[in-house]
Amino acid sequence: MQINPGFPPLSFDTVFRLPKVVLHDHLDGGLRPKTIIELAKECGYDRLPTNDPGELKKWFFSAASSGSLPKYLETFAHTCAVMQTAPALTRVAREAVVDLARDQVVYAELRFAPEQHLEAGLTLQEVVDAVTQGLKEGMEEARDFGALIEARLILCGMRHADRTAEIAQLTVDNYGKDSLVVGFDIAGAEDGFPPSKHAEAFRILRENFVPFTIHAGEAAGRESLEEAVREGTLRIGHGARMFEDFTAAINGIQTGPMSSYVRDRGIPLELCPTSNVQTGVVGDISDHPFPILQSMGFCCTVNTDNRLMSDTTMTMEMMELVEHFNYDLPHLYEITVAAMNNAFAPSEVRARIMNTQILHGFSELMSERSEEMRSSGLIYVDEDDDDYEFGDYGNFGDYDVNDVNELQEALGAGIQDLNFDIGMLEDLGINLKDLGFDLGDDEPGRGELGGGELGGGELGGGKPDKKKP
Repeated sequence: MQINPGFPPLSFDTVFRLPKVVLHDHLDGGLRPKTIIELAKECGYDRLPTNDPGELKKWFFSAASSGSLPKYLETFAHTCAVMQTAPALTRVAREAVVDLARDQVVYAELRFAPEQHLEAGLTLQEVVDAVTQGLKEGMEEARDFGALIEARLILCGMRHADRTAEIAQLTVDNYGKDSLVVGFDIAGAEDGFPPSKHAEAFRILRENFVPFTIHAGEAAGRESLEEAVREGTLRIGHGARMFEDFTAAINGIQTGPMSSYVRDRGIPLELCPTSNVQTGVVGDISDHPFPILQSMGFCCTVNTDNRLMSDTTMTMEMMELVEHFNYDLPHLYEITVAAMNNAFAPSEVRARIMNTQILHGFSELMSERSEEMRSSGLIYVDEDDDDYEFGDYGNFGDYDVNDVNELQEALGAGIQDLNFDIGMLEDLGINLKDLGFDLGDDEPGRGELGGGELGGGELGGGKPDKKKP
């Protein structure tokens, strides 16, 4: 499915310059290869597959591209092994913030599991303190080269362990208006470790009014999403398999009770396209349900997940949407605003970043984009009101970049009201019969895309059926 066919795609340089917000980025999945090698030497870790930075970078990507989440997670044994001292944790956190800032990220929520970093004798609180110090140093270093970034921390409990309630309390103890700790998550293997097994952790968080997100709808399907929603999650980590709660009917695709709840209440999905391909959620980026979910009204954000394992950046993730689904500035703006609005940082921080960085950055690039389209003949000036108009892209008009309301209206005008129908599935090469849908039926039926069997088609969460057109 392509949203704006016919328009020249955004360039990498334009997307790189956009102000970005990332909500789902694992600290232990974003180390620099050179740093891993140096830290391994310092702590005597001798199990790295190679000591060449370039080769190590390739190894992580290849090892993570197994089509299996459990195998994907095995790569973290190396990164966690070199993150066992306070100086190492501080360095990794500092470099992560700097790397994100160089990619024009203006707000980042980094997440990690403190319990994974206790082998050298650190306490849980010492681990949190070391990483927090790294975030502060990273923000300061970014300011030194002219980049403004706000970095915050989400503490994770490992879902296969029995310490999630303890980590939830650790989160409560460190949470506050002036703290960099802003929330909680459960991470790790999903199958066999549902959110309901960690109900005590979520109870602690709810009673203390601490926000949390839950990994769901990645390796595990609809049931994991249902449990996450029942526990009261404010966001969903991944959620790409939301389509398992869809059904096909004569009047189009319908959402089930859970997916309707998520959509109607604007619970954000922290989607990670490249990672979702590596772990086998989808067979290829072009098969990713991102544009379908967004067009159906779900609150979608794009994220990196693990920059090292996926060899990716926020710019590269956005470029996947541009190249495969022809996303343009209004669509990327919508995604960015959704992420900023649903960040766990205090409202005053979100508003400041939105008004001083995101709106300003998009306004400059929107002006350049409008001029590019006008010079190419895709845009013309209306003689009556001098508004710029071009095809289905929308009417952006002349606007004052200093007027926030006017700019928001201008940007919003380019976001099409995309109605989802069966034709969009056909664009993705999905046969209606794969959905359990018979043109002779009037009633909806659950098939591979619905809540029944998870099929092997492009959106089936398994390996793609290459025989399909």
